[in-house]
Amino acid sequence: MNNWLFFNGEVIPANTPIISANNRGLRFGDGLFETIKVVKREMPLFHLHLERLTKGLSVLNMQLPENYTAVYLTEAILELCNRNNINGVARVRLTVVRGNGNLFATDEPFASIIIQAEPLASDYLAFNETGFTIDVCPGIQKSCDQLSNLKSNNYLPYVMAAQYARQHQLNDCLVLNAHNRICDGTIANVFRVHQNSIYTPPLSEGGVAGVMRQYLLQEMPKAGYTVIEKICTPDELETANEVFLTNALFGIRWVTKFRNKVYSNKLVAELYKRFISP
Repeated sequence: MNNWLFFNGEVIPANTPIISANNRGLRFGDGLFETIKVVKREMPLFHLHLERLTKGLSVLNMQLPENYTAVYLTEAILELCNRNNINGVARVRLTVVRGNGNLFATDEPFASIIIQAEPLASDYLAFNETGFTIDVCPGIQKSCDQLSNLKSNNYLPYVMAAQYARQHQLNDCLVLNAHNRICDGTIANVFRVHQNSIYTPPLSEGGVAGVMRQYLLQEMPKAGYTVIEKICTPDELETANEVFLTNALFGIRWVTKFRNKVYSNKLVAELYKRFISP
């Protein structure tokens, strides 16, 4: 498994050296990535991944070769899954880096692209009957600017939050912005349920523009749910009836505990069944 990867148009052995010491992704975190779920050769929400990637490339002033169309990338991802003998569910990471160079100049006109694929256990996609325990990562604050919503390779705030979660036996950890309000989690956006309405922080609060977040914001109102983008402090999160996390891989994860608050999951389970369950 995972014996092959895609690099700049070729499928090569996964242990092939591809990054030099001068790579700007290594030096400066100068790049973007997408984590994509493949289920039996289908890629749910792939169009939203491409929208986010395209926007990120524009913000960072990066270019890919013209032949890197949606069709080409789809074929490349599915071929890589096939080469790695993944017939069920796959986690695909698509990474774009600007290439070699220094802080002020790059050596190549086009960015480099790396695609990796690994199998994902089918039970990973099931609803988590045992809820997550989460908290806030202290000492880390994200800015709220045009880079904040990107799925950037410059991932240090979330790296530190993930370390804090592991050290404190948490399932995930929330990151705050400079106003001490909630941005998102290490790999997920945050939703809360209060008095029959569903709330999530607006992207202006500095969180990553999650693909599953965007999908749910589009689809939940169509199904009759009241959904509101609203700022949220840690204290306000404690007043919620239910809390859940979202990302493109697992869809929805129920949070059972934040600090001393314990949440129910009646609506979260309903949302999972309606929008995520295969």
